[in-house]
Amino acid sequence: MANGLMSVSYIAAAILFILSLSGLSRQDTARRGNFFGALGMVVAILATVIGAQVTGYALLLPAIVVGGGVGWMLAVRVEMTQMPELVAVLHSFVGLAATLVGYASYLDPTAHFEGAEKTIHAVEIFLGVFIGAVTFTGSLIAFGKLRGSLSGKPLTLPARHWLNLAGIVGAVVLGARFLAAPETSGLPELLAMTAIALLLGVHLVMAIGGADMPVVVSMLNSYSGWAAAATGFMLSNDLLIVTGALVGSSGAILSYIMCRAMNRSFISVILGGFGTGGGTSSTMAAPQGEVQAISAEDTAQALLDAKEVVIVPGYGMAVAQAQGAISEITKRLRAKGVKVRFAIHPVAGRLPGHMNVLLAEAKVPYDIVLEMDEINADFPDTDAVLVVGANDIVNPSAQEDPGSPIAGMPVLEVWKAKTVVVFKRSMATGYAGVDNPLFFKENTRMLFGDAKKSVDSILAHIPT
Repeated sequence: MANGLMSVSYIAAAILFILSLSGLSRQDTARRGNFFGALGMVVAILATVIGAQVTGYALLLPAIVVGGGVGWMLAVRVEMTQMPELVAVLHSFVGLAATLVGYASYLDPTAHFEGAEKTIHAVEIFLGVFIGAVTFTGSLIAFGKLRGSLSGKPLTLPARHWLNLAGIVGAVVLGARFLAAPETSGLPELLAMTAIALLLGVHLVMAIGGADMPVVVSMLNSYSGWAAAATGFMLSNDLLIVTGALVGSSGAILSYIMCRAMNRSFISVILGGFGTGGGTSSTMAAPQGEVQAISAEDTAQALLDAKEVVIVPGYGMAVAQAQGAISEITKRLRAKGVKVRFAIHPVAGRLPGHMNVLLAEAKVPYDIVLEMDEINADFPDTDAVLVVGANDIVNPSAQEDPGSPIAGMPVLEVWKAKTVVVFKRSMATGYAGVDNPLFFKENTRMLFGDAKKSVDSILAHIPT
């Protein structure tokens, strides 16, 4: 392929990626955005594969077939509840690729740079390997936490911040020596820095509590983008630079938005410590009183008697795969004149947009799915609220207890509604490990049991 045609293909792919991000910003255009992204990647891969600089097709084509096959199987088999951990492990692949490309670029016998070009290329390699290594191990730890293989509690080593600082300072010192090394004699420094970066990635994410994992996923998404951009600089690939910058910047913006939704600073998330469990720093006593249980039949009757109903989905709904039955309940209630809407918290679930995807999969109309800021003021006028598998995002401690670990976190103010029905397996705390006074309020009723069975039972008591 001529260089001019390749440039045009890369520009087309970059435009498609931008259109993809634009489409993914809204539920009603997300499918189109996903299509644009996939099409852009096809154009990018084809343009690169048939480019003049690619010659080793005997190795490249089998790799594409194997990689494409693995991706296809993962996409078909993975459950929606496993999407967060899948995203995390895919980020690790990007980090590993950036690290390996960095080493390949440094050891490439055909690469000859002099003067300022040599220094710039060495900086690209060093930064690419550093970011890639941190992303690789950090993503693997995030995968383990999301999967439940590792504890969600933060690992708080003594002087952990000083350990992180020492690692960064050590990497900077090694970087200076690496830049001064002639030819490929800086390999020991590069290897030492890689070891530090790998350990740093492990320690950074291990120190982050389970409640911050949605932010961690978007943060690692940003890291993977910058790692890809660094790889683009190493390979002089403009499309990889543009794509990496798009992913890196969008991931950073998403992390910032989610941190605001949790009343957390990005730095505090990186330093960890949230989600330690128990709310031990609280200045208020543990919630007191007796919970009031309710049956599925009575819940169904309350919904039929209501004029306005709000449903708050959480990770428990995803685990129980109850979104289909919830969608059917919504249809039947709306057919009887009940106004039904959904309230989505920015960090509900284990992944940004997790609940939106589940509801879209269940064919819930987009126009009745509202964000927290759009619906919070309406709870006082709401007759019934169903909290399906959510906990921390509806916890009044965020507003009522200054000493709570989630103090100041914006939450859905469901307790202001006339009646609140909470679906729970037990009285256990949520992912942040903080007690929830909502369960003991006078207008709250607890529907204990598996969310899917409870929802199916409610559905059976709502006539078509």
